Amino acid sequence: MRLTTKGRYAVTAMLDLALHQGEGPITLADIAKRQGISLSYLEQLFSRLRKRTLVGSVRGPGGGYLLSRSCDEISIAEVIGAVDEKVDTTRCGGDNNCQGNERCLTHDLWNDLSSQIYDYLNQISLNDLMERNGVQQVAQRQDDGRVAEVGFDTPHTTAGVGV
Repeated sequence: MRLTTKGRYAVTAMLDLALHQGEGPITLADIAKRQGISLSYLEQLFSRLRKRTLVGSVRGPGGGYLLSRSCDEISIAEVIGAVDEKVDTTRCGGDNNCQGNERCLTHDLWNDLSSQIYDYLNQISLNDLMERNGVQQVAQRQDDGRVAEVGFDTPHTTAGVGV
């Protein structure tokens, strides 16, 4: 299975936005600083998230982004899908052409695994993530400015989990 930085960063940024939702519109610059994600890459992601109506934007001084719905109504699968990311463990991307333009022997196994992963991520909301152990402590550390500087100038790189 491959989950690129696009999907990971989208989830991270949306969780950051959810954690700060009571503070009014949140700028992408603030998210970029806290999460170590390049501002230009966040702009690309939030353009897609806005098109899928997961976030809304406020222009002008004091502007930024807000969640369009309650954080318990936004699933992780929805966030990943909004940035055109697929959670797919098949070799063929679900096209049934994994072996010589035909379906391979284990296609159904990997396709079923993809469905299980999607169902799992679809059951987890941003609110669920906010309530997990350690998330609030990490957010507080980031808010205090104790963030390790991470240089992700090449956000198109793939961070994958081999299956």
